Amino acid sequence: MVPQEEPILATYEEPVANSNPNAHRLWIQEALNLQLAEPDERTLGQRLYDALRGGIQQDRFPPGSALPSSRQLASELGIGRNTVLGAIDRLIAEGFLVSRPGAGVFVADWQWEPRQRPAVQATPPIALSRRGERLLDFATAAPSAQYTAFAPGVPALDRFPRERWQRLLRRHQQRAPVDWFDYRNEGGVSTLREALCDYLRLSRSVRCQPEQILITQGAQQGFELIARLLADVRDNVWLEEPGYGGAQACFASAGLTLQPVAVDNEGLNVASLPAGTPPPKLIYVTPSHQYPCGATLPLSRRTALLGLARQHGAWIIEDDYDSEFRYTSAPIASLQGLMDNAPVIYVGTFSKVLYPGLRLGYLVLPPSLVATFQRVNARLHREGQYVAQAALADFIGEGHFSRHVARMRKCYRSRQTALRRALAPAVARGLELSSGHAGMHLVAYLASHEMETELVRRGQQAGLRLSPLSGYYLRAPGRPGLVLGYAGAAEAEIEHAGRWLNDAWLALA
Repeated sequence: MVPQEEPILATYEEPVANSNPNAHRLWIQEALNLQLAEPDERTLGQRLYDALRGGIQQDRFPPGSALPSSRQLASELGIGRNTVLGAIDRLIAEGFLVSRPGAGVFVADWQWEPRQRPAVQATPPIALSRRGERLLDFATAAPSAQYTAFAPGVPALDRFPRERWQRLLRRHQQRAPVDWFDYRNEGGVSTLREALCDYLRLSRSVRCQPEQILITQGAQQGFELIARLLADVRDNVWLEEPGYGGAQACFASAGLTLQPVAVDNEGLNVASLPAGTPPPKLIYVTPSHQYPCGATLPLSRRTALLGLARQHGAWIIEDDYDSEFRYTSAPIASLQGLMDNAPVIYVGTFSKVLYPGLRLGYLVLPPSLVATFQRVNARLHREGQYVAQAALADFIGEGHFSRHVARMRKCYRSRQTALRRALAPAVARGLELSSGHAGMHLVAYLASHEMETELVRRGQQAGLRLSPLSGYYLRAPGRPGLVLGYAGAAEAEIEHAGRWLNDAWLALA
């Protein structure tokens, strides 16, 4: 039954003298029949609720109008009375209807301005915060599925061992202990931290213990934690120029002052900064494979950077995003492992080596920061994905990870070769490409910004998304060029797209 209690709202109009329940019944019948005539996944109760609420909001039922009784509606609509009561009870709870003991159910005076109801209300302007406006500068539209040939940072999803991965997920889903369903605050599944520790010591010379590793939901979450915990608003963060837009956006959203530092053929060049540049609180660097230009930071610059960080009390953020994929040498040892107690936070991700949708990354933290980062991460983001973490631990521990990396290294070398082959005529005519000794993309350097803009425009018309190099710079205009991902597309697609770009460049050159 409809609850018979005092009205929830303070004031209601008395029923309108000429209120016509018959007209209401006819309108409800018409609206409900119209909805029933069309395929719909909604229940009958939901359709009745939508018809009643729509009539109220469209002023079909003015405030104070009496609704037909639930018995009358159920009988005339040919539906159960409980269905009618459920829809009416919901509208009473939401404030669209009011039940009056001994009188019935009436339309509430629910409008904010009941006597001023314009037919069309203008959408209020969107007012973003200054921080939101700033973030839009770093936010570009996500590429659609058709843009795979040149998409930077996209791995070979077609080569990922999905069946083996699914088996590991099912194994741990079936064995998941009950405490994995609770809130956790331990930095991640212990077996994954142990497997990662062994892998990083061997492949990157990272100095760490398992308890120093904090599992995150991707590298971006790691950057956010670092920015929030180790820097204040308007503190300076030095970043590579050009550099990774994800890190730029994260530090900008934290209110930090972004100080671009020029990159040359040897990576970050601190000596290029003018005298009087404010000292940094954070220094973001990709020393093993500079993004996007591909340089490797030499030992002399690494030691100088460590000394500078100690001098200013700054933290170095070492982003090692795709160093598994080197084609002329073994992976480069980490900056973090050069000295004991280095002022370095090592950031890694599985988005490039496995697949982006996994959303797992990690930080290797100095011992003094571990407890603080774990506590704040659990407060801001919560921990989770324990099944995926446990499956990844087995994927690493059983050797699948190393074998997959070896296969992808061979695959990406072959796909890069296909792209170079397609661009060979343009290269012979003067097109400059980056070395490609590592990673998942090449950079094609262009003669002018006009050529860059025109190639991007023509690419869109041809169904190809080209990433302009100038967009990776914090300060305009930046060097013109194109960042050409080759890892995420099959060789035939890479060759086809490469031939198109070759012809387009030759036509403009």
